[in-house]
Amino acid sequence: MLLFCNTCRLQDVSGYGVFLAVWKEFAKAFPDRVFMSPLIELLMKNGRNGKINGKGYYIYEKGSKPKPDPSILPIIEECRRQTKLMPAGKPITISDKEILEMVLFPVVNEACRVLDEEVVVRASDLDTTSVLGMSFPSHRGGIVFWADTVGANHVYKSLKEWSEAYGSFYKPSKYLEERAIKGIPLVTNNLIPFSFFFISFYFPLCPM
Repeated sequence: MLLFCNTCRLQDVSGYGVFLAVWKEFAKAFPDRVFMSPLIELLMKNGRNGKINGKGYYIYEKGSKPKPDPSILPIIEECRRQTKLMPAGKPITISDKEILEMVLFPVVNEACRVLDEEVVVRASDLDTTSVLGMSFPSHRGGIVFWADTVGANHVYKSLKEWSEAYGSFYKPSKYLEERAIKGIPLVTNNLIPFSFFFISFYFPLCPM
C-alpha cells in the first residue's frame, strides 16, 4: 500500500519516465488541473530516475532504508526559478500546517469533482478509498470527512486565494464553492460515515 504522505517516494518507485508519461497525459486531458513543473525533467537531466538507478529524491542503498538526498536541493532551486511563481523571486515562509493544506486541499477539491459528477454513490466511498488506497490516516475518517472537520469554507477560501496567486491548479470546484457558501457539509449528512467505523476497526489509530 502506498504511503499517502510521500508523493516523492511514489515518483521514485514508479520511475520518472513512467511518471512523466502519465503526467503529460493528465496535462492534455485536464490542462487547468495540472501543475506544470519542470522538476521531473530536471531530475532526469541530472541522471536521476528514482529507485530504478538508486538516485532520486532519496538515496537507495541495498540493505538500508531510503534516505533523503540533500544534493537534490540545487535542482529544486532551479525548478523554483524556472516556474517564476515565487513572489519577488524569493521563496515564501509558510508553516507546516500551510504545507499540509496546500498538498491536501487540492485532493479534497478533486474529491468534490468526483462527487459532483456522481462517479461514486456517497462521500464515504471516497473516504474508504483514501484510507485503503492512499494510507490516509484512518482516525481522520477519510479525505472528505476530514475536510468537513476542517471546514468546507476554509478549504474553499484557501484554494481561492492560492488560485489567484499560483494559477488554476488551485481553482475551487463548483461543488466545493456551492457547499462552502451555503454552509452545507461535503458529506451527505452530519453523521459519522460507516467507513469511519470500518476503517478504524481494521487499521490501528495513529497520528497524522
